[in-house]
Amino acid sequence: MKAVCPPWRLECYDELTSTSDVCLERARAGELPGLALLALQQTKGRGSRGRNWVDAGQSLALSMLLDGEQMGQDALGGWPFVASLAFFDGLAAAMPAARHHLQIKWPNDILLDGQKLGGILIEREGDRLVIGMGANLANAPNADAIGRQAANLARYGEAPQPKAVAEAILAQMTHWLMVWREQGFSILCKEWLKRAHPVGTPLVVSGGTTYEKGQFAGLAADGRLLLETENGMKTIATGDILLASQGAVSASGH
Repeated sequence: MKAVCPPWRLECYDELTSTSDVCLERARAGELPGLALLALQQTKGRGSRGRNWVDAGQSLALSMLLDGEQMGQDALGGWPFVASLAFFDGLAAAMPAARHHLQIKWPNDILLDGQKLGGILIEREGDRLVIGMGANLANAPNADAIGRQAANLARYGEAPQPKAVAEAILAQMTHWLMVWREQGFSILCKEWLKRAHPVGTPLVVSGGTTYEKGQFAGLAADGRLLLETENGMKTIATGDILLASQGAVSASGH
């Protein structure tokens, strides 16, 4: 059987424009899956929906190149879940003191004490998939720069080194890819729910002309968010998610 993931080839750089941009360029040039790029500083980091990712310094900026079709052509909806599980568990392994303060916000933001700690950006290049992850380790961006309060791991002790965090995340990515292949998508949803904002959490979902208020009611079988509203159950495929305790927070980002 084809390996679920080739051995990771982690390359570390003092500075890159964007780990995901460089990873995409390498994919176009024929790079094989298994490449992982870590930058100690990004000058043009990107988030979801065209947003900028503010690098506060001593942060995690990691992107990985994968075979986007290794789980089948219809598996795209599973990647945010396998990525967020690997991200969460990798951060928790690198900073055990913060584990019980971490939470996933649908579909793949990582919160620390309810404030954004990190995010994920997933992009395709042909049959290749680039997953970018950014997290605040020693510092967090100024609230005025990003329009909300952000968290950093140093809140719970000395921040781990970016390379150690990257290695922990890559190990978890290999683990969760194997779980996905052997046990299917439903187990990812079950494990994701254990690490996510609890059922019953008040949410606001906005996007385009959509603005829905309600309570988180779990996940549909395909991973879409279930929102219990005054007008009944709504199934959400995409949008900006706001938890009651937060300012405006995007659904994903790197």
